[in-house]
Amino acid sequence: MTTVRLPLFPLNSVLFPGLVLPLNVFEERYRAMMRELLKTPEDEPRRFAVVTIRDGHEVAPSTPGMPDPTTVPDRGPAAGFGADPAKAFHKVGCIADAATVRERADGTFEVLATGTTRVRLLSVDASGPYLTAELEELPEEPGDEAGALAEGVLRAFRQYQKRVAGARERSLSTGADLPDEPSVVSYLVAAAVMLDTPTKQRLLQAPDTASRLRDELKLLRSETSIIRSLPSLPASDLTRTPTSLN
Repeated sequence: MTTVRLPLFPLNSVLFPGLVLPLNVFEERYRAMMRELLKTPEDEPRRFAVVTIRDGHEVAPSTPGMPDPTTVPDRGPAAGFGADPAKAFHKVGCIADAATVRERADGTFEVLATGTTRVRLLSVDASGPYLTAELEELPEEPGDEAGALAEGVLRAFRQYQKRVAGARERSLSTGADLPDEPSVVSYLVAAAVMLDTPTKQRLLQAPDTASRLRDELKLLRSETSIIRSLPSLPASDLTRTPTSLN
């Protein structure tokens, strides 16, 4: 079992390998993380792990609130995640490589990272200025008939795109080529389809590529059928998470 210890960045969204993650970092715990990442030599990856929050707050409360306005807000690396932060997160996440870490004049950071490898969360350490975690890297197994499934998912995804574009009363741009490598297809579709966070998390932690593609094929057919039956676009904003405030 290959394990690694990395800084931990919990979010309300799911990061998939190969997908880009823009971040606006302003909380002190994550500023400290970025300052540490900037110490990494430029020819080495600036890696941290992203996990999806199961129970907690992406941004820690900074002022007293309901029900007791005198309550002192949580401080520290685990603020907003309870006494045992490991229980607040889903157990499968993704390593991110920060290609761009730019510090602004006010001390906040603009970060552009890319997901690389799935990991399983083994433990969380809150003793430092930011959370760190021990993680087990998860191999991406192809599973049975991944190639044929990827072809079917791509066909279904194109139909889904057309339905969504039609519901929005705008034309669909088909200029971009879609990948054909099964695992890449599975992650791209998982990130692109309008799904709620628990469903995206389920896709991330699928045991192999073929299992993820089978699940996606069912989801695409179901979502396309729903869009076809509705007179207008579904409330897609309800299933999309905006760029993290952090």
